[in-house]
Amino acid sequence: MHIAKDLVAASATPLVLGILAEEESYGYAILKEISDRSGGRLEWTEGLLYPLLHRLERLGHVESSWRTPEGGRRRKYYAITEDGLRELAEQRKQWAAVTDALQDVWKATRTLGPVLPPALEA
Repeated sequence: MHIAKDLVAASATPLVLGILAEEESYGYAILKEISDRSGGRLEWTEGLLYPLLHRLERLGHVESSWRTPEGGRRRKYYAITEDGLRELAEQRKQWAAVTDALQDVWKATRTLGPVLPPALEA
């Protein structure tokens, strides 16, 4: 399934803040977590993630620090801040409103029959 760029972009901030609310992490691990949680349907690139992390850091929603785990290589770890937790709470409210509206629309359209025009049905 292809997920539209607009939807990926809109969901990026709450996804990253939500992951970091659970525990601090580094870029590759965040990418893997997003892929795992989406069942592989969201395959982000570094080109999407790192600009987002830098923007969240500029906004004060995350902070970063360089660390070298024992036996590992140096990595930049990201942690959510208090401002980031507040932003995540706001994002959750907004997404709840959107998903509620979508559920209402989808419930109404179920009674209308197929969503696709007959020419497009498989």
